[in-house]
Amino acid sequence: MKNDIILSGVGGQGILSIASVIGLAAVENNIFLKQAEVHGMSQRGGDVQSHLRLSDKNIYSDLIPLGKADLIISMEPMESLRYLPWLSKSGWLVTNSNPFVNINGYPPVDEIIAEINKIKNHIIIDADTIAKEAGSSRSGNIVILGAASPFINIPFASLEDAVRKLFGRKGEEIVELNLKALKAGRNFSAQ
Repeated sequence: MKNDIILSGVGGQGILSIASVIGLAAVENNIFLKQAEVHGMSQRGGDVQSHLRLSDKNIYSDLIPLGKADLIISMEPMESLRYLPWLSKSGWLVTNSNPFVNINGYPPVDEIIAEINKIKNHIIIDADTIAKEAGSSRSGNIVILGAASPFINIPFASLEDAVRKLFGRKGEEIVELNLKALKAGRNFSAQ
């Protein structure tokens, strides 16, 4: 078993929370895990990306070679395109449809979506709307994780357990909102 995942987005969108949930679930399943440092400007509004490698065997490098990522999970559509050189031919791209416009000259969203639609294996999800419908506009990252979960070699129940662990200190209401968001994302991918 091997899963090489690129996480991408903009600072403040919850990329590290996605990595934490996957990491906790991996540990629960005795899966080896390496994560590269977050590259880019992790403050709110800056480019953020991370390499997350999972395997049932030892992992010797935390960086994913070009063309070898099994999955790109992106909170921002333009950021998803930035990391396409890492995606394998059989890999999946799961991205939010909503842009985080933080630069002058941000390309038209329809042009970005048209480029994403050229990728064989992709899911474009309106994570922001689904998160609001699930009860928390702040859980778009967990919606995206749910949508990507079929392509992560970890049982969904373990991802749910990891959400409980990660958000448990914030109270049961926050845990339940995030579990609802995770399931809503998973259901979107199942359609």
